Amino acid sequence: MRAFAELYAALDATTKTNAKLAALGDYFAAAPPADAAWALYFLSGRRLQRLIGARKLSDWAIESIDLPPWLFSECYDAVGDLAETVALLLGEPTAGADPAAGQGLAVWIEQHLLPLRTADEETQQAAVRRAWAILDQPQRFLWNKLITGGFRVGVAQGLVTRALAQVSGLDVSVIAGRLMGEWQPSADWYRELLSADTTDTDHSRPYPFCLAHPLEGDPAALGEIGDWQAEWKWDGIRAQLIRRNGATFIWSRGEELISERFPELLALGEHLPDGFVIDGEILPFREGGVLPFAQLQRRIGRKSLGKKILSDVPVVLVAYDLLEAQSGDLRDHPLAERRRHLEGLVSQVAAQAPQLQISALVAASSWAELATARENARAQRAEGLMIKRRNSPYRVGRVRGDWWKWKVDPYSVDAVLIYAQRGSGRRASLYTDYTFGVWDGEQLVPFAKAYSGLTDAEIRQVDAFIRRNTLEAFGPVRTVRPELVFELAFEGIQLSTRHKSGIAVRFPRILRWRRDKPAGEADSLATVRALIPAAE
Repeated sequence: MRAFAELYAALDATTKTNAKLAALGDYFAAAPPADAAWALYFLSGRRLQRLIGARKLSDWAIESIDLPPWLFSECYDAVGDLAETVALLLGEPTAGADPAAGQGLAVWIEQHLLPLRTADEETQQAAVRRAWAILDQPQRFLWNKLITGGFRVGVAQGLVTRALAQVSGLDVSVIAGRLMGEWQPSADWYRELLSADTTDTDHSRPYPFCLAHPLEGDPAALGEIGDWQAEWKWDGIRAQLIRRNGATFIWSRGEELISERFPELLALGEHLPDGFVIDGEILPFREGGVLPFAQLQRRIGRKSLGKKILSDVPVVLVAYDLLEAQSGDLRDHPLAERRRHLEGLVSQVAAQAPQLQISALVAASSWAELATARENARAQRAEGLMIKRRNSPYRVGRVRGDWWKWKVDPYSVDAVLIYAQRGSGRRASLYTDYTFGVWDGEQLVPFAKAYSGLTDAEIRQVDAFIRRNTLEAFGPVRTVRPELVFELAFEGIQLSTRHKSGIAVRFPRILRWRRDKPAGEADSLATVRALIPAAE
């Protein structure tokens, strides 16, 4: 437990890739397999469900340290994170001789934490208080995060994969492939993960996705346009459809098995030959055209899919690539060859499986001609273009040089900061989560939330402004005097009945702080509505 708490602190304390890689490597080289398996579970973004609510945790802490509730609230407000507040207020451990104090991460998870799921409140409280008495402050903070389901760590999975590859001596692609799909942490599983035997038998397992880098300069710098393939960059759910051993599996890029959410795509697997893996994009599609992403969200958010939603929002899989054919791995073959195999497969099943479509190529004889085509992306409901080298293999992760995403310029709006909330992790004591409004007559209407785009220095300046200019507080949310204007960028915009403004935007972020513009000159709701495509 102590070693993982130290790793968490080391990762949270730096933004330097090499420092994080070194910390991960040191941990995995020394950790027992069972502890390493659970550490990997959390580092890969998986989380346990919340076992103890925030209110219970607060009440138990107040009782344990005999602190007036108002003083606890003041401490919480100063720290900004409940788990950290409790860990700090409890002071030094008082039961260091307890044999559980030196137990590893796996024992703490399996013998102390997981049993809380089915325990009554009295048993839960006793277990939590015992952990508080045994663990020091860093471990107590980690424990609080785990039991409340709030544990997150700022490390990319690719970095974790690199650390494991260094420790094991295996290729990064082998480790990445074994981490895909569903798995449960255990000592045996971890040993298999690092095993030199590369014969893997899980027929449902997807391949690690190949990702593209943003193209920010002149595409002509890439060389001859004839060496490249261009296609639309769609805004859907990146997925792999796997047909092996007579069964079909659909995995999202987030390593979630989503087969049951898309029964029409699961059914098309029956028409595919065995031993094939397709990489593509799940898109809402009706009457020959792509629907807005907001329509796909209607399906994503439902636990069950009735006939109406399946009829209102049908989907297709737009196939980009073929990773496996007749059980043979094609990833090292050139893209042009994989494309030929893919075209043949789609053509073969077209009559029986119209839900499978091939990604259309965007023809251009020059980069200037391709740039003109890119400007038409939004009319296609696309985000821009994907540019891929024709002789490129299908790599693991985001490798620079072969695949590029050339997106259209984002929409932008000048909006006023109206609400603020504290961040998390290293920014838990700062107001970093912002809500922005635009003018609807004389009133500012909430328009978008954004969390990124400012420098650390700007964040501290905005935080100081918020503290001086808070008008009201509603729980963790502060209403702020409407004076600061920011330029926001976003990728898409749709009508929405769920938002007070009547619109919803995709991927909003802060472009810049408009210190030169007073709040009265921020954009209006009418201006924002004018950005919505006419087809909406």
